[in-house]
Amino acid sequence: MQKKEKSNLQHNAQSIFFLIIATILGLLIYYGRDQGIIFISEKRFEKMMLEQDVKSITLITNQHLVEVTIKDDALKKESYQKELAGRPAWKKSHRFIYAFRIPSFEIFDKNFKELEAKLSPEDRIGYMSEERSEPGSFINWSFLLTLFLIYWFFIRKSGSGIAGPGGQFFSMNTLKTTIFDKDNKIKVTFQDVAGMKEAKEELKEMVDFLKTPEKFTSLGGKIPKGVLLIGPPGTGKTLLAKAVAGEANVPFICLSGSDFVEMFVGIGAARVRDLFKKAKEKAPCIVFIDEIDAVGRARGKANMPGVNDERENTLNSLLVEMDGFSTNSGVVIIAATNRPEVLDSALLRPGRFDRQVSIDNPDIIDREAIIKYHSKQLKLEKHIRIKQLAEQTPGFSGADLANMCNEAALIAARKNKRFVTMVDFQAAIDRIIGGLEKRNKVISPAEKRIVAYHEAGHAIAGWFLEHAHPLIKVSIVPRGTAALGYAQYLPKEQFIYQEEELLDEMAMALGGRAAEELIFGKISTGALSDLERTTKLAYSMVTIYGMNPKVGHLSFYNSKQTDYAFTKPYSEKTAYAIDEEVRNIIDAAYERVKALLKDNMDKLMLLAEALLARETLFKSDLERLIGKRFVSISDTKNAAPTANSAAATEQEIEDPNQDMTPSSIKNDPKDDPDKNITDVQGFVRNDVTEI
Repeated sequence: MQKKEKSNLQHNAQSIFFLIIATILGLLIYYGRDQGIIFISEKRFEKMMLEQDVKSITLITNQHLVEVTIKDDALKKESYQKELAGRPAWKKSHRFIYAFRIPSFEIFDKNFKELEAKLSPEDRIGYMSEERSEPGSFINWSFLLTLFLIYWFFIRKSGSGIAGPGGQFFSMNTLKTTIFDKDNKIKVTFQDVAGMKEAKEELKEMVDFLKTPEKFTSLGGKIPKGVLLIGPPGTGKTLLAKAVAGEANVPFICLSGSDFVEMFVGIGAARVRDLFKKAKEKAPCIVFIDEIDAVGRARGKANMPGVNDERENTLNSLLVEMDGFSTNSGVVIIAATNRPEVLDSALLRPGRFDRQVSIDNPDIIDREAIIKYHSKQLKLEKHIRIKQLAEQTPGFSGADLANMCNEAALIAARKNKRFVTMVDFQAAIDRIIGGLEKRNKVISPAEKRIVAYHEAGHAIAGWFLEHAHPLIKVSIVPRGTAALGYAQYLPKEQFIYQEEELLDEMAMALGGRAAEELIFGKISTGALSDLERTTKLAYSMVTIYGMNPKVGHLSFYNSKQTDYAFTKPYSEKTAYAIDEEVRNIIDAAYERVKALLKDNMDKLMLLAEALLARETLFKSDLERLIGKRFVSISDTKNAAPTANSAAATEQEIEDPNQDMTPSSIKNDPKDDPDKNITDVQGFVRNDVTEI
């Protein structure tokens, strides 16, 4: 059916093209055949000359033709008026009206000189000579070549589907989609999607709706019109859609939200109509729109009055097609986005997207399933502990875990190993989170000493603070583009944080700067990321979570705000109070960790010197140097039940020989602050809160 439509489009375009060219050629030949010239004899020409009616004479040498232009006053004579009476107005406007043929140039020149001798010197006008192409000779080879090139680029390419300016000339309103059906079927199924049990159940039900609709409609229910997949990048939204295509025995139309976006007015709306026209013809079918936020943004945002917004027109057309007066029975829309807050509320209402499926980063059970799936194609050694890898990778998305498995295989191959070991997985996670190790980076001894004490300060603070995440590794080996050292922790599977836990995290982040001030009496720029994290965390405690007695139980966070606000939702007095309380919280945390390091100065110096000597220390090394870490009852109780508790994991991790695998890295001095983001409303990533 699609090939037939394509053939008809090409045939119609060719017919229109040839009709236009034939019309142009006919007009050019008709209007240029004689240019309105009246042919006369030489005797008539002599009479005109003697009566002084001639204005100018042009001799066209290559055509043996003489063109005679008559004076405007002479054209008013009755003899001329009779000759011009029946001629079209456009021909009257030509400068030369009369012409006659000559046998040769020499004879004409001789006769013309004799004729001029009969005139007075002031009435002699002479003549001009030139060469000119024959009438109609403009239809030459170059013109025909131009027509051929136009035909090739604007007709043949539009029919063959070749990309380029010609390929979109006659099919601009047609949306290019990928259609999967029985002949062109995707091989990915729900069995290839590890984890995401609830999301798969929702989409399996959508497939059942289309396969056996009578099972659900027999009770009076209606088939849902749309499902919106919401989740951060890398969680498997597009993979789920592919699995739907593989499971369903109905046509599956796949496209991206950016396919509707076009600079020409009306093209986006026309493409939406074309999409639903195709879907209706193939109903029942599924339409998958990836990154729908490209076309579904909220309307009326930052638009100038009186300006036509093509994106809004496209969205309006999409809204009408999804749930307007016309019915689209049997057409189910599945869309995916990682920015649901920017979508228009009319697009999210029931009747358009009846169901919204949230796909978050996988928990420990899903991570274990994902690692098992991606490690099937790897040659692993016998004693790979998949569960331990899952416990030590909280916050990783499905894409991160797939990348981890691939990086481990590449690292093992680089070392000429026969199998992928746990050490390779450790190195892979280190590289994913912290960046490439750079042992050859030139660092002065003074800078290295500062980094060692800075990281030792983080390690000591995290070791003795009750609610800090368990530290499993500390290193002064440079990684990535700017990190000169890092401390590595094992966060708990936790979604709710109490005030004491946030204050301990803040104090631990300030441990590096406090150690620098105590040892060197100076501070450096190495605490940039620490200060950024603590500042965001303190402002979140005061302005979002209502954890400050002076400001009160207030939250100025707007989860539905999609653009930047130029006004604050509080007064200047409240803003001053917020700034003061944030400063007090950070100062108190700094003084607290500073006092802690003073009480453990001997351990701080011992750990820093060990780092300078060995560059990397593990949990077992810290236990030998400064004793075992205190594990509170709250650590054991608050640990995620699926993770077998962070304390239990802590006991399993000793050193590289015991297959220690990293989880989250706090890079220093300039790590990515978005790598560790915590929000109790669902944006939980490891150990730092961001507004």
